[in-house]
Amino acid sequence: MRYRSMWTVGDYMSNWQYSKEVIKHFQHPKNVGRIKKPDGVGRVGNVVCGDVMVIYIKVGKKNGKEYIKDIKFETMGCAAAIASSSMLTELAKGKTIEEAKKISMKDISSSLGGLPPIKLHCSNLAADGLKAAIADYEKKKKQFKPEK
Repeated sequence: MRYRSMWTVGDYMSNWQYSKEVIKHFQHPKNVGRIKKPDGVGRVGNVVCGDVMVIYIKVGKKNGKEYIKDIKFETMGCAAAIASSSMLTELAKGKTIEEAKKISMKDISSSLGGLPPIKLHCSNLAADGLKAAIADYEKKKKQFKPEK
């Protein structure tokens, strides 16, 4: 067996048997970057694997309900972490805050066509990042609510 000092993306991806959807979101992630003046920011990480995610949200109001008007992410992590972050943004954009709070690791994983069991924590991290961003938004909103 030959030693390789550098793995190619193809080698890395095939070793985990990722779905085509995971590969697509890893190689061409959606909604990458920061939002200028975000309404909420969620920062989450996993000390075991080293993945770090930052989720930014912009909230709008339509028909009297608050919704995720825009969402972006910055993720430093493995292919599954990047794909989970990307899929999260696709699932959350346009949803009401209450609907977005219900997005679970199972929703993210199944939308990606499944993740290897050892990588399921990535979808959980993404869902937690969104919940943290929403909690940050709600905390800020409460702080700046005028007294009656």
